[in-house]
Amino acid sequence: MTDNSFPELGLADPIQRALIARNHVIPTPIQMRAIPELLAGRDMLGIAQTGTGKTAAFALPILHQLSRKRGTNGPRSARALVLAPTRELAIQIGEEFRAYGQHLPLRQTVIYGGVNQKSQVAALSRGVDIVIATPGRLLDLMGQRRLGLEAVEFLVLDEADRMLDMGFVRDVRKIVAAVPKTRQSLLFSATMPREVARLSGEMLDDPIRVEVTPQATPIEHLEQSLYHVPAAGKSALLANILGDPALSRVIVFTRTKHRANRVAAHLSKCGVAAEAIHGNKSQGARQHALKQFRAGSARVLVATDIAARGIDVDGVSHVINYELPNEPEGYVHRIGRTARAGAGGVALSFCDPAERGYLRDIERLVRRPLTVIGEEPAAAASDGRGKPRKANGKSNGKPNGKFAGKPGGKPSGKPGGKPWRKRGGPRATAAVANDRPATGRRRRRAA
Repeated sequence: MTDNSFPELGLADPIQRALIARNHVIPTPIQMRAIPELLAGRDMLGIAQTGTGKTAAFALPILHQLSRKRGTNGPRSARALVLAPTRELAIQIGEEFRAYGQHLPLRQTVIYGGVNQKSQVAALSRGVDIVIATPGRLLDLMGQRRLGLEAVEFLVLDEADRMLDMGFVRDVRKIVAAVPKTRQSLLFSATMPREVARLSGEMLDDPIRVEVTPQATPIEHLEQSLYHVPAAGKSALLANILGDPALSRVIVFTRTKHRANRVAAHLSKCGVAAEAIHGNKSQGARQHALKQFRAGSARVLVATDIAARGIDVDGVSHVINYELPNEPEGYVHRIGRTARAGAGGVALSFCDPAERGYLRDIERLVRRPLTVIGEEPAAAASDGRGKPRKANGKSNGKPNGKFAGKPGGKPSGKPGGKPWRKRGGPRATAAVANDRPATGRRRRRAA
């Protein structure tokens, strides 16, 4: 290969025209390494951060190979199947396939839950070459005999670690079992936990491993800073930060759906155009929120971790972690929404005292401390009594069990009741009974 450019990769002319129309000239590192191997028919295990261009890395060679050979003469059956963990990611992958394959006589459809299946069934009945799907709706349609996978030649599992986090591993295994064993299989993941490694061993045949960046390493061009702030002060701090017009397109992450709604409502009251997106919203509402954000009508998108993977919006200047994620890998995926395609970006995180444990896990994963803005408050590292606080907000200073003796906690026996007595031993005092919970036969005696 004499030049690191798309023409040197040997893709079909219609695909080259689509790349030119999108001004894609130089492949990203994962595209440069993956496309030649996939065109040669190899199975692949790809380890890549979000924002590295991995969708094109598998879409381009699949489109090329599908365009080179026709399917059966009968009704079109799906020859390529791409599995994605979320509706938003499935829709986005579908848009990429459509853009790159715009000059090819190939049909595709996107299948996901949360909407009426009528239009999806109609698309399948007309015949498709490519299906991009979330596992749940795909299995539903397979069970209704609306879709068969017996003609699948290319199988892609995208964001495999997220797929397993969301509990889709059984669904994925059922789908893989329904696909012909003679196929080309690809598995992409941002991290490689043990479960993903096990799944790759089941799904892939002598795969080539392509790893373009160290696992869970944040993008180099990303500035990462931290505010220590009590939970009650986060709303005011967020509104104050957003007073700077340099924060032109911002994603704010919360841990819960309820909090996302409250933060978006608070920002709207402060005059900041904001939309919320989370799993309790209908698919139409979620797509509307993304459309408003992409168009610039909403300056801020407040989201749960549903938007931490695969949501590709150009020009996100800042990511703000209003609440730190309880899984450190989630932090990497969140901040990957900015600084995409080599651009710069800023990630700001708010940490209240109860989140200190989450912060330690994040800094351990990314192998660097986050830059603290302002002085770190002395109280942030303790629970107010000089004892270190865990991430769940409970002190390390005393037990946290069901019968921990906390004020107002559940007593071990009824007030005024007879204390339990060990067989052959002296009667226990009330104080002893409260320190040692009555269980089983002892509890029945104490009642």
